[in-house]
Amino acid sequence: MRLTPLAASLPATVPFVGPETQERTAGRPFVARIGANESVFRPSPRAVAAMADAAAEAWMYGDPEIHDLKAALAAHHGVRPQNLVVGEGIDGLLGLLVRLLVAPGTPVVTSAGAYPTFAFHVAGFGGRLVTVPYRDDAEDPEALLLAARKAGAPLVYLANPDNPTGSWHTGARIAEMIARLPGDAVLCLDEAYADFAPADAIPPVDPRDPRVIRMRTFSKAHGMAGVRVGYAIAHQDLAAAFDRVRNHFGVGRIAQAGALAALADRDWLAGVVRDVARGRAHLVDIATRHGLRTLPSATNFVAIDCGRDGAHARRVLKALTERGIFVRMPSVAPQDRCIRVTVGRPADLDAFAAALPGALAAAE
Repeated sequence: MRLTPLAASLPATVPFVGPETQERTAGRPFVARIGANESVFRPSPRAVAAMADAAAEAWMYGDPEIHDLKAALAAHHGVRPQNLVVGEGIDGLLGLLVRLLVAPGTPVVTSAGAYPTFAFHVAGFGGRLVTVPYRDDAEDPEALLLAARKAGAPLVYLANPDNPTGSWHTGARIAEMIARLPGDAVLCLDEAYADFAPADAIPPVDPRDPRVIRMRTFSKAHGMAGVRVGYAIAHQDLAAAFDRVRNHFGVGRIAQAGALAALADRDWLAGVVRDVARGRAHLVDIATRHGLRTLPSATNFVAIDCGRDGAHARRVLKALTERGIFVRMPSVAPQDRCIRVTVGRPADLDAFAAALPGALAAAE
């Protein structure tokens, strides 16, 4: 086997250890799967029915132009289909974007501890990652801009709302950041959690601006993480460039049908958003009852400050895992003092509440 020098230099790893891996190791399923920011509230029944119907047609490839879904997304966002790219979740789109803009040695700016899959792709294409720290448990647009100018980076990554902290900036702050990007730099604005955010956190969509590409997903509020559908809104020239490198059959027939039906079911989406808001409040209450602080969140998860350092939080995480509760944590200090808990159904959160006291005691 003759790997390229770049591939040979990379570790054989994945950005996340899946809950299935942990269940196989433990020899038992989790009581509550509330760590991967999946929507336990499930997809719209209309989406499930559409996917079931499409399953009978699975012998056919999906439409490589993804025409119907792009047309529906264009109408939904008030843009043209030429401004849209649909791919295998935001993760897949991030890899394509990096492939388009990053060559070996190219500097790329992001926050230390931000979504690790982006950093994974940058490393995979040989880019040089330039990181800035969080400020007050939130991404720091000013620091990202300064780093981009200093490094001459063509690509900057920012999630708003943020994963893993749940924090958010106003749309006005994001628009100001875009206006101040240096040179021909592009901001990758990851809006995976936009459906849960306050209205003023999301800037208006302007696909004429070549300085920003906005990414959305059906994996979170729409509850379709298992079928991998994400999309990007961008200037038509950048959107067209994806056709040079994308897997044209990567979004299958079943996924396209499900996403199209999910997008149309606005009532279901609104109900999920309400359930998540109630669940966030419940998680805050659980944490407060045990003397723990939570970070403000505009997502479907809550970061709970365990009150000490990363070593202590890892002990809490381990103890929760041993008690059948799947949660995760940020990996970079000082945010690694927190655990990140996805909003679940009442039974999931009751299981977390029951396990938390013992986990905290075990961590001492």
